[in-house]
Amino acid sequence: MAMRNSVSLIGRAGSKAEIITFEKGGTKASVALATHDYYINALGDRVDETQWHNLVAFGRNANYMQTAVNKGSQMAVEGKLIHRSYETASGEIRYVTEIRVNDVVVFDVEHDDQKQNAKVAQ
Repeated sequence: MAMRNSVSLIGRAGSKAEIITFEKGGTKASVALATHDYYINALGDRVDETQWHNLVAFGRNANYMQTAVNKGSQMAVEGKLIHRSYETASGEIRYVTEIRVNDVVVFDVEHDDQKQNAKVAQ
């Protein structure tokens, strides 16, 4: 059996996607995705649990997320789990776990022009 690093999530965006444009024209999008689940504890009580996942996307996926992802947007992502570290300016080592997005679908896309039209209609 081949080994594979694959993650599939469905959840809601915690904010609008944060966009970075590189000097050579590439684009990176970052957003936190909340997933919700529950379990029954030893006392028989339902315990709700929210997990936050850091998403990063590049290229066409980043461009799509820039226009489609807003706070609360429901979305499905597929990607791979990445663990990395970096050193801060003060010499401290920071560790990051994130999902590198290979495919993304936003279920409730609302573009800025639609928001303006909705405000005018009210």
